[in-house]
Amino acid sequence: MISSIESKQGAQQLSWEQRLLKNSSQKKAGLKPEYQELKFTLHRKLLDKINLEALATIDNQRVRGEVRQALFTLIEGEPTLLSSNEKQQICDEVLDEVFGLGPLEPLLQDSTISDILVNGSKQVYVERRGQLELTNVTFRDDQHLLRIIDKIVSQVGRRVDESTPMVDARLRDGSRVNAIIPPLAVDGPLMSIRRFSQDKLMPSDLVAKKALTQGMMELLEAAVKAKMNIIIAGGTGAGKTTLLNALSAFIAPKERIVTIEDAAELQLKQPHVARLETRPPNLEGNGAVRQRELLINSLRMRPDRIVVGEVRGPEALDMLQAMNTGHDGSLTTIHANTPRDGVSRLEVMVSLANANMQLVSIRQQIAAAVHVFVQAARMSDGSRRVTSITEVTGMEGDIVTLQDIFVFEKRGLGPNNEVLGRFAATGIRPKFYEKLLSHGIKLRPDLFDEVVEVP
Repeated sequence: MISSIESKQGAQQLSWEQRLLKNSSQKKAGLKPEYQELKFTLHRKLLDKINLEALATIDNQRVRGEVRQALFTLIEGEPTLLSSNEKQQICDEVLDEVFGLGPLEPLLQDSTISDILVNGSKQVYVERRGQLELTNVTFRDDQHLLRIIDKIVSQVGRRVDESTPMVDARLRDGSRVNAIIPPLAVDGPLMSIRRFSQDKLMPSDLVAKKALTQGMMELLEAAVKAKMNIIIAGGTGAGKTTLLNALSAFIAPKERIVTIEDAAELQLKQPHVARLETRPPNLEGNGAVRQRELLINSLRMRPDRIVVGEVRGPEALDMLQAMNTGHDGSLTTIHANTPRDGVSRLEVMVSLANANMQLVSIRQQIAAAVHVFVQAARMSDGSRRVTSITEVTGMEGDIVTLQDIFVFEKRGLGPNNEVLGRFAATGIRPKFYEKLLSHGIKLRPDLFDEVVEVP
């Protein structure tokens, strides 16, 4: 009997894309109002019937098969007029509620989606290829959405409630999750999921996608191998973390790397990586561990490299001091629209750590610690580009001096609204070129004269 049911299920099993299309057509055609009620009734009955804690010790595929069989038994016992396809659909959705994230599961299985934006229980947007699209995915009500949010954050030891209505978390695949609930969210719970591909983009992939040129990547590779301190700057969704992951591929496998993040999402492939993650306060408001404490502690862990997911506060001072005291080759990201803005943001963040520190002293720390700014941006057509590679050359008076090595020059829009432009070397040989030579790295002579048209 079980084998016949499983074979029937296999024949009717739909791909995630087909299920999304099926959901869309059913909603447009006007799905029976009792459908949602039946789904939640079956969900409650299933939870009463099975012991999820006992099932947790069994192989996942076997568990899903057993629960699917129990679901079909429950469906057959309901006085409904559902077709066989609708029964299969409701079975899949209840399984998503039990084992996954409910209505979000089809979206999470779609590799073309880079962001999932939940604006309350009745509106879900996704981003594909840099463009936002409204989906037909909905939740039953706000309580249903809150249960899904709580399921996500509890898996990483965090919580969200009226006392802490904002939370950062991550999914098992490393995707970043931010949620904010009432009373701060006026129209219902809000959730943003920034997805990360399981197949990390390698440097060659970024060159193929025209995020930067081969010559620019060769320069960055040389900078990483020569242990230059690099800061990747850009706005939200500009691809900073993707670029940071790609550059980390150039770190030698023999080096010990310590990563520090608010929500662990970096996907470094080296064998010797120590990953640290911040901790929010408990119910009493105690026990919080911030990036600054982790950064200070990491200096006692004998790191060859320190990689900070994003610098956004007082930890900037400790990071600069680490860069200046023998921890060369550090990598991090920062929110800034230009390298000059990045310097200004570092000044502000260091001031938060030490308000008595003079501005000229802060700038001296920055000029001595940071070697290269890599500016990333998201274009109007959704593509990501490295818009400049900028060297920090030192100080002139009390000003940190910068010089561009490569820039992206935007020339307009094409017939399909794609961004037209070119990557161009400025012709300036960086001052750190001597340091590259001392590490045995010699770049090709024509690299600093390169010009590449896009697209």
